[in-house]
Amino acid sequence: MTLILFLQTAFLGLLEGLTEFLPVSSTGHILLAGHFLGFKSSGKTFEVLIQLGAILAILSVYFGRLWSIAVALPTSQAARKFTIGVLLAFLPAAFAGALLHSFIKTVLFESPTLICVMLILGGIILLWIDKLDLKPRYNDISDYPLSLCFKIGLFQCLAMIPGTSRSGATIAGALLLGATKRSAAEFSFFLAMPTMVGAFVFDLYKSRSYLNIDDAALIGVGFVAAFLAAILVVRGFLDFISRHGFAPFAWWRIAVGSAGLLGLYLVG
Repeated sequence: MTLILFLQTAFLGLLEGLTEFLPVSSTGHILLAGHFLGFKSSGKTFEVLIQLGAILAILSVYFGRLWSIAVALPTSQAARKFTIGVLLAFLPAAFAGALLHSFIKTVLFESPTLICVMLILGGIILLWIDKLDLKPRYNDISDYPLSLCFKIGLFQCLAMIPGTSRSGATIAGALLLGATKRSAAEFSFFLAMPTMVGAFVFDLYKSRSYLNIDDAALIGVGFVAAFLAAILVVRGFLDFISRHGFAPFAWWRIAVGSAGLLGLYLVG
């Protein structure tokens, strides 16, 4: 691995960790950055597989709570309801991702212009939602009705389009359906766990035939960088959105999408 390639993969890993749980589209950022850096991975696997770092980061931060839920499952109806709710929210994206995997990887992932447009459009939608006079009805994710969880899962399917943002789609959906900002972001964290693990395992299986030792080295560097960056984000995000809302992320999306379109126009 050359020094330039090492620096590129480390940078992309940091970018993944910093953006995965924010409503700004980590995949959109990585694909755009990779496009302008001239970075290419076998079958676009690097961009998906380095998510393992972000997955382990959120699992480590939430390990205590996950363990409490797991221990309470046999005796607690609330724990069982919450677990079922997260799984219900996961199912729509799981089916959609499996059915559309080839189209997403070979068509949507290859369209930088689409990514830029979706970044801008998603930013505008977040600004609109942030200004709505919403009347939250759900303050605690453990009290989410199962129907609400499933509907949030339907919103997550929008993230099949790169540049949309998985967390952005689920948070926006939860807010429109009556959740508070903090609980919407927290539920998005929990929903990320089965969703990202599922995407990782499925993509690893699909890509097994053309992954080699060089790919493994690249993914390893990206994984470590993503893990370290994601821990910082997960620990501070809930408090940040409680104080500032989603407008800062909306403006960031619009700025990145606009800069990307300008870059594509100037250099292709």
